[in-house]
Amino acid sequence: MDKNALVVKNLKGYYRGTFGVVHAVDGVSLKVDEGERVGIAGESGCGKSSFAQLITGTTTPLLHYEGGQVKVYGYDIWKISPEKMRKEVKCKLMSYVPQAMLNSLNPTKRVREFIADMMRERTGRKYSIDEVREMAIEHFERLGLDGYVLDVYPHELSGGMAQRVITAISTLGSPKLLITDEPTSALDVTSQKRMIKLMIDIQREGIIKSLICISHDLAALNQLCDRIVIMYAGVFVEDGRVDEVINNPFHPYTRMLMDSLLPLEPETKDKELSSISGVVPDLRNPPPGCRFHPRCDQCMEICTRKEPPEVEKDGRIVKCWLYTKIGEKGKRVKRHLERR
Repeated sequence: MDKNALVVKNLKGYYRGTFGVVHAVDGVSLKVDEGERVGIAGESGCGKSSFAQLITGTTTPLLHYEGGQVKVYGYDIWKISPEKMRKEVKCKLMSYVPQAMLNSLNPTKRVREFIADMMRERTGRKYSIDEVREMAIEHFERLGLDGYVLDVYPHELSGGMAQRVITAISTLGSPKLLITDEPTSALDVTSQKRMIKLMIDIQREGIIKSLICISHDLAALNQLCDRIVIMYAGVFVEDGRVDEVINNPFHPYTRMLMDSLLPLEPETKDKELSSISGVVPDLRNPPPGCRFHPRCDQCMEICTRKEPPEVEKDGRIVKCWLYTKIGEKGKRVKRHLERR
């Protein structure tokens, strides 16, 4: 079995409908090693949730896989059969907690009955309620959840408790890779803290090996993840250690994103906040060249016509012309023109 938890190469996924073609995920690559906790961050509408659906093979009706490769522990999920995907990959190697997780539970069934249905779907075997309780209760208690939650209906759970229950259900089969989309959204601060602790604990306990957390909440990702990837308009623009990216961003978009947020560290509480000018582009007709160039305060002529390459700088990946020889020349030309 491949030791890389996830390998994504040039992945593309578009929404197709009467509205046109939306280039939601447009040629992204990513590798997640076993044991890593990786965050995917960016503005709303940048393609984060679409990316999550594509790497799990669980897409909404209008989102179409357009090309590229997604390997989960060596399984090419867009090439293998649905049956193999269901029996050998989902729940065993990979589990996905979607953004609308609170809608995942069946409101007409108790939690234990929902788990029984899930187990039957996965294995083809019918489980009794006693068998389900025996399998689930130890796992739930290991994660700090009382066994009573197995006997209640979803509406009897608070928002924070429901999210923890769904995460516990998703990790019942001890998947090696857990992918979770906006796990702390719509939660109060206390519930957010509990949710972050739960995800750290399930890795420390060995229930999962690796984690991908997709969120717009950089404060949560800063506490949870070792590494962060910044996404903008369907592409990845920066990838590095979370503390380095947050404290010393390279890409102009990452820098402007950090400057527009409330301080993450107490010593920066007096910093002046700024906003990112312009709007996120319409991905039915993405800008040519660098997709951030219409909003970038360091835009050069080449940025408007040619897509930037991925550059490795100080152990980090950044997709920007500024960090190439062409970019250095472009900056000098720009300064020269300003002097004139």
